[in-house]
Amino acid sequence: MRPPAEARFRAAAAASGFTLIEVLAALVIVSLGMLGVIEAVTQEARNGTYLREKTLAHWIAMNVVTEQRLKPAPPPVAESSDDVEFAGQRWHWTMNVSQTQVQSLRRMDVTVRPAESRDGVALATVTGFYGSAVGPAGGNAIQWNGPGGGAPGQNDAETGTEPVKGKPPAPKPRQPPAGTNPPTMPPQEEE
Repeated sequence: MRPPAEARFRAAAAASGFTLIEVLAALVIVSLGMLGVIEAVTQEARNGTYLREKTLAHWIAMNVVTEQRLKPAPPPVAESSDDVEFAGQRWHWTMNVSQTQVQSLRRMDVTVRPAESRDGVALATVTGFYGSAVGPAGGNAIQWNGPGGGAPGQNDAETGTEPVKGKPPAPKPRQPPAGTNPPTMPPQEEE
């Protein structure tokens, strides 16, 4: 004898499907995982924004130091500040100039923050120097001990350099490594 149709339907449903409790448990697990993923993506976006602002603030501070170093006169020993528009945003920089132990050298500490943020919260701080002991623009080396350079107490004979008079000497031609033949040039015809 066959069981009634309702009993067969219940037996088939119980064997082949999920119960409501199982579906709800799966949804809770998936939603917790998605919350973790969303939190990680949000944190990465915050970090990206912070790093962008920190980079821009550093550029502004470097610009202020460079502008001061390019001026013919040293900056006064004082604190100065200003606002600047950069990358579509308002920024506030503060420069504190102090005298160092070297009479011809001044220290410049520049801090930068977004203009709308509160005082004391700097995104970047850059320190630069202005003075005659700092190399000139263009990357030329400072000569600390006369024309040949070198450390204090060394003369040109000790450093192996010659004082520069007029034009610098022409560079020496390169020698091929031992055991190799130098490249030959084809003969040139005279006109």
